[in-house]
Amino acid sequence: MKIETLAWGYGLIEGPRVDGAGNLYFSDVTNGGVFRRRPDGSIDTVVPKRRGVGGIALHADGGIVISGKNIAHVRDGQTRVLFAREGVPGFNDLFTDAEGRVYTGSMRSNPFSESGPRTPGECYRIEAEGRATELYRGVSLTNGIGFSPDGRTIYHSDTVPGLIHVHRLDAAGRATPATPIRVTGGPDGLAVDAEGGIWVALYQAGAVQRYLPDGTADARIALPSRAVTSLCFGGADLRDLYVVTADNSDDPARGGTVFRMRSDVAGLPAPFARI
Repeated sequence: MKIETLAWGYGLIEGPRVDGAGNLYFSDVTNGGVFRRRPDGSIDTVVPKRRGVGGIALHADGGIVISGKNIAHVRDGQTRVLFAREGVPGFNDLFTDAEGRVYTGSMRSNPFSESGPRTPGECYRIEAEGRATELYRGVSLTNGIGFSPDGRTIYHSDTVPGLIHVHRLDAAGRATPATPIRVTGGPDGLAVDAEGGIWVALYQAGAVQRYLPDGTADARIALPSRAVTSLCFGGADLRDLYVVTADNSDDPARGGTVFRMRSDVAGLPAPFARI
């Protein structure tokens, strides 16, 4: 498989998302900032300095929705806070459903701490500015979020215990827990394809692993990186697979790197945020 290198020189890259014009948005969690790589390879800064952005969604009215200390819509340099919760120091990955609502996980413990007990966080569905519903609790270190093709199952990476939480959503949007998917290698960001496969970035194993909905491990792609952080599908046929990392084992001086390759299976489109 041919793996292209598109950008490098960053810290921990997260939140990749591609728009209809082929622009790739991504964040640098540790050094700060949200960036946009244009199809010609040029890169500009969309949101300067903001650290801790683990998730990005495109907004139907323009601009992007980003995580961090809160969930915010940033457009033309103006920031509108969509959701914040007292006592929650930050939010990580996020995703949108077909109605444009935003789903995100809270972080109540330092994500980089490897010692001491962790305070589990929650998953929230943000339905309007300042209005959100808690769907479930017990997420130790929240990461990637995605939906099955029919929108009735939500997948949610939890890095510390090494699993994907699986919840069924009923007609009222209530979440019922289902059998989790056990993952080795540190599950981080995830993306779901048109066949229902769940592609998971492995932060501790230098790879992307595809799982079938029943939890069976399927295809695996090794990357020239140990710390693979997230991924997304893009391109006109949604078969361009973008993978981002926190390092580059082929050339450690490059640091966090953006890779692209072709997938045999198309990804699901990421809906616009509409809140």
